[in-house]
Amino acid sequence: MSESGHSQPGLYGIERRRRWKEPGSSGPQNLSGPGGRERDYIAPWERERRSKQPPPTTAPAAPPAPAPLEKPIVLMKPREEGKGPVAGTGAATPEGTAPPPPTAPAPPKGEKEGQRPTQPVYQIQNRGMGTAAPTAMDPVVGQAKLLPPERMKHSIKLVDDQMNWCDSAIEYLLDQTDVLVVGVLGLQGTGKSMVMSLLSANTPEEDQRAYVFRAQSAEMKERGGNQTSGIDFFITQERIVFLDTQPILSPSILDHLINNDRKLPPEYNLPHTYVEMQSLQIAAFLFTVCHVVIVVQDWFTDLSLYRFLQTAEMVKPSTPSPSHESSSSAGSDEGTEYYPHLVFLQNKARREDFCPRKLRQMHLMIDQLMAHSHLRYKGTLSMLQCNIFPGLPPDFLDSEVNLFLVPFMDSEAESENPPRAGPGSSPLFSLLPGYRGHPSFQSLVSKLRSQVMSMARPQLSHTILTEKNWFHYAARIWDGVRKSSALAEYSRLLA
Repeated sequence: MSESGHSQPGLYGIERRRRWKEPGSSGPQNLSGPGGRERDYIAPWERERRSKQPPPTTAPAAPPAPAPLEKPIVLMKPREEGKGPVAGTGAATPEGTAPPPPTAPAPPKGEKEGQRPTQPVYQIQNRGMGTAAPTAMDPVVGQAKLLPPERMKHSIKLVDDQMNWCDSAIEYLLDQTDVLVVGVLGLQGTGKSMVMSLLSANTPEEDQRAYVFRAQSAEMKERGGNQTSGIDFFITQERIVFLDTQPILSPSILDHLINNDRKLPPEYNLPHTYVEMQSLQIAAFLFTVCHVVIVVQDWFTDLSLYRFLQTAEMVKPSTPSPSHESSSSAGSDEGTEYYPHLVFLQNKARREDFCPRKLRQMHLMIDQLMAHSHLRYKGTLSMLQCNIFPGLPPDFLDSEVNLFLVPFMDSEAESENPPRAGPGSSPLFSLLPGYRGHPSFQSLVSKLRSQVMSMARPQLSHTILTEKNWFHYAARIWDGVRKSSALAEYSRLLA
């Protein structure tokens, strides 16, 4: 130090003197105060550390305004099995939140997805349902939408008049197994088409020209011809298949063959042999592909009809039954082959046919005629359980078969001019309808429909068949029936 008490200029240098002033101070600081030198001295390593620090900043500036929100990208892509939803890119972030970090590239196949998508993704699946997955973490697997099946308005051909198979019926069939197949057999003019129309889609009040199965017209009755040829097909909304057939052993078909000089197939020599073989082919086909076969007759009874049913059962194709059920009408070997339910429908029944004594005789005769048959002709339908004969006990019939009586259809006469009591009776009784002896036609048809549709539906083959599978199965059975060696041998015996 100098004599005046100030430090010498060369002792610490000019740099040291410049540091005596702090930033923002007005003049040199007093170094004579206590601890002044120790406070102002800065070590070289501290000076070096301070030089590396960034200069102090002023008050933080306001954050920049966020970019305007963009519309989210909507991806319309069908969902694929085993793959998650597809994430979009370049989405806008919600307002007031920090922008997300950049996403990593998509991982290769076989690796799990790394980060969740930063953009809202709306996926519209199109596997029949059109459902959308709201988020990537909650995917919705689409399922096939059950559209209402197409409604049939009239019957179509399953087998044409040349006995050829038709494929148009498969358009109305679905891939579901809950199906009931009902067929009909009967002689000419017994009312088969009318009965099948009333059981399927029509009511007695409707015009017969609007029936799904065309009934025999007045002109056709006068000519003695048959209305139905081949096999007609109709399926209801309840998935019940009805098969209407041409008359068996039809004289009009035989007359048509003889008078029009139609050429017979080479395996048949006589026209009547060809007509009978056509009838047997149709009956054997129905016994194989139907759950219920209705035999319609308009008078009781024709013994040739029962002989024909037993012959058709004999030449029926052998089909292994999937179940080993036992029935009261079959022998011990029933489990080896499939047999349908057989229902005898007495159409155009008279009032005396509903008499309990006559009813018992009819049941007993059918049971004796079908005693050796394996067809399920008893135990599945009962008139006594329909409350048609309320005064009869359930055990009135010793051997009750599947027999049902239906009177004449005369709905207009019943509704407009019902039978009334005679003029000699009291005024009160003259207002009441006369004794009819049986329930109304509408009531009996309704009870018959309920009993037929509630019958058991056994498997027709060793596997459960859907509607479309049944169609292909029936096509194979029809082809096998036409080429059957048993039917060929039987036709040679007839010749």
